[in-house]
Amino acid sequence: MCPSFLGILVASALTQAPATGSYLCQPSYSRDWETRGPLEWYSPQPGDIFLATDQRLWFRWGHLIAGANGFHHSGLVFRRADGRLGLIEAGPFNKTNVEVMDPYQHMMNHVQAGDRVWIRRRKVPLTPEQSARLTDFATAQEGKPFALARWFGQLTPLRTRGPIKTWFVGEPIGDRPRWFCSELVTECCAYAGIMDRKTARPSATYPADFFYPTSFNLYLNKHLRLEDQGWAPPSRWLPAIPEGVELRRPAPSPQK
Repeated sequence: MCPSFLGILVASALTQAPATGSYLCQPSYSRDWETRGPLEWYSPQPGDIFLATDQRLWFRWGHLIAGANGFHHSGLVFRRADGRLGLIEAGPFNKTNVEVMDPYQHMMNHVQAGDRVWIRRRKVPLTPEQSARLTDFATAQEGKPFALARWFGQLTPLRTRGPIKTWFVGEPIGDRPRWFCSELVTECCAYAGIMDRKTARPSATYPADFFYPTSFNLYLNKHLRLEDQGWAPPSRWLPAIPEGVELRRPAPSPQK
């Protein structure tokens, strides 16, 4: 390994070390406040899906009316071209564009705002080719506007999500000029080859569909099975270990 490449790796590791801790509770499909121990150390990896709530009432009501109650944000971890990890999301907080953020800092910002954060880890790591495709696609979306008109369209019969519609419309189309969050996550995954492109429905998928093992939408209930496509069940993320909660230490490396 050449010294310059080693320096890049070291610098990347130092700049991405979390300011506090980074822990995951035991997996659960419940969106309550319970801390399910023992906790485990968490280090993001490409392909991990981020989910969070939002405290704004108008945001909550909008998702509720659209049938997306409980989860208001979703994003995806990927490796930037310079080796650092980034978390891409369309419309984080009050922003009106697609942003790539430091995963630890973004999750911490949500927790400090009173939100809850969950992670669906990749239990099957991305191949170098999948990770490279994800990097290329996600990088090209940074800075694009939030799809505000289509987001409001989710409250109308014009949306692609429906008991019959989703079987025939809403397929991946690749590059778009505008995005809403769960649409961007699905399209990124389909482009990278970690979601089935033939059955993915980006414009009909909501953050809640990434969390639960079943969906009220019959099409997504049949085809969007994250457990079958390499993701672990959702785990709540915490920046610190609550008092009285055990931390599961990683298993020691085998002796050579």
